[in-house]
Amino acid sequence: MTAAVSVGAEPDPPRPARKSRTARTAFGGGRRQLSPVKRWALRLTSVVVLLGAWQIYGRTRPILLSTPSAVFTAGVDMIRDGTLPHALATSLAELGIGFSTGAVAGVLLGLAAGRSQIVEALLDLPVNAFYATPMVALIPVFVLWFGFGLTSKAIIVFFFVVFTVFISTVRGVHEVDPELIEVARSFCSSERRMWMDVILPSCLPYIVTGLRLAIGRALIGVIVAEFYTALAGLGYLITSSASNFETARTWVPIVVIALIGIILTAVLEWAERRLARWRRTT
Repeated sequence: MTAAVSVGAEPDPPRPARKSRTARTAFGGGRRQLSPVKRWALRLTSVVVLLGAWQIYGRTRPILLSTPSAVFTAGVDMIRDGTLPHALATSLAELGIGFSTGAVAGVLLGLAAGRSQIVEALLDLPVNAFYATPMVALIPVFVLWFGFGLTSKAIIVFFFVVFTVFISTVRGVHEVDPELIEVARSFCSSERRMWMDVILPSCLPYIVTGLRLAIGRALIGVIVAEFYTALAGLGYLITSSASNFETARTWVPIVVIALIGIILTAVLEWAERRLARWRRTT
């Protein structure tokens, strides 16, 4: 016996079919998490494939590209004669001073600008102007002002870093949930506790993202500064080896720079996992 339907009543709309778990995962409903073993296996596979392709193709053009085996042999020779350790120590000193000071200044100024509209208005135009200006164009000026030594290169790296970290930090403070701040105020939380319990934890991912982007810019600043001065460092090794058509020795500092970037990025990821345990980082 069929149920009676009143005249003029609209039938209930059909319910959409429930998506399967596989479909939800494939179309944005979630992302399948890889185990650490599988993740590292995929990473090592990509490295092996890249090195294999480089080895095969490099044999056809040894003057232009060299091969990983030749680069490794050249690196061992440069370590033995002390060329690579001396250049690496010089570049790391410039990178360490410039990156650390630029990161601290960018974070502190970004936190202040994010919480104070007065500070943000004061720094808005200068930061946008310097960030839009190619830092490479200012390198000759810094060299003219501060000479060819460590000071000028550290200042160059500082300017490559500070604006990226500043902009990311300001964005992170702006993205703090206002409801969390209101709840903290309703419980009579002090400004210090609000910073420690709400603001800093919420904007931490943005700060780490800014630092990760700044790593690449800092390495660019170091190498470009050494290109201009051509006195010491990894950048000097690149220019001097390339001018003598020593392709393998040219690739050694390039590979070292890439390894430095990988190591620093891994350290930042580890620090983020330690400081933000409540977030699931992949």
